[in-house]
Amino acid sequence: MSKENIHQALEVFYEKVRECPLRDRQFNFFELVYVISGIGNHDINGNQVAFAAGDLFLITPHDAHAFDLEGVCEFMVVRFGESYIREYQWKSIDHIECLLYYASHLSSSILTHPGDQQTVASLMKHLQHAIEIHNLYNEDLKRHLVNAIIVIAARSISVVKPEHISPNADARILQILDYIQENIRQPGRLKIAAIAEKFSISPTYLGSYFRDQCAESIQHYISAYRIRLIEHRLRFSDRRVHEIAEEFGFADESHINKFFKRHHGMSLKGFKIAGK
Repeated sequence: MSKENIHQALEVFYEKVRECPLRDRQFNFFELVYVISGIGNHDINGNQVAFAAGDLFLITPHDAHAFDLEGVCEFMVVRFGESYIREYQWKSIDHIECLLYYASHLSSSILTHPGDQQTVASLMKHLQHAIEIHNLYNEDLKRHLVNAIIVIAARSISVVKPEHISPNADARILQILDYIQENIRQPGRLKIAAIAEKFSISPTYLGSYFRDQCAESIQHYISAYRIRLIEHRLRFSDRRVHEIAEEFGFADESHINKFFKRHHGMSLKGFKIAGK
């Protein structure tokens, strides 16, 4: 399977096509695909879902995807790398990168709220106009529009329930999941005692409560989430092991390697070499 690269931090373009120009490709960047018009099916990582005008799909690094089009379709495509996300201070959504990576578990359109659908439709129209006119300020305007779309996408992803969460889950478990995502790089805040205190729950009750709501232990959920983000660092960034260890709150390379080996049976360097 071929790999597709981008040569700029941000690429935006409009497409009107009868068939998908790129098939059987894996990207080393994020791609937002907005459907302006047309219908068909979107195939991502072996899952297929119908699409129509107004849908927005987020493809993460290492995803394999393609569109099967029924006639002529129009798309707005936004491509950006990890460096683009990390370049900005997102303030209230400082875990935006975590949320975007989480989308690799989603197949359908990430826009579920009617208000978000209307806002993104308007932003995409302005973005299309911005790339058609070349002047001094259009590059800045393009970035502001893209950033607004990214924030809306991340916000939409943040309210998607985990795959195994109880259909009768209460609001507090969703708040706990948000808290874990926000603090995934700060292990001190993810200790059972800290989470229990934050949400006024008994530490002994928190474990059984989380398992009842999410069908897995809270420790497993936290570890799996951290592992997924560390894997992406190894595959799609040039960070060294000690830099990844520092980012996720490990004392040193030895500690992060022990943590990683428990899940993969190999060191971080071994995993990175195997993925090349």
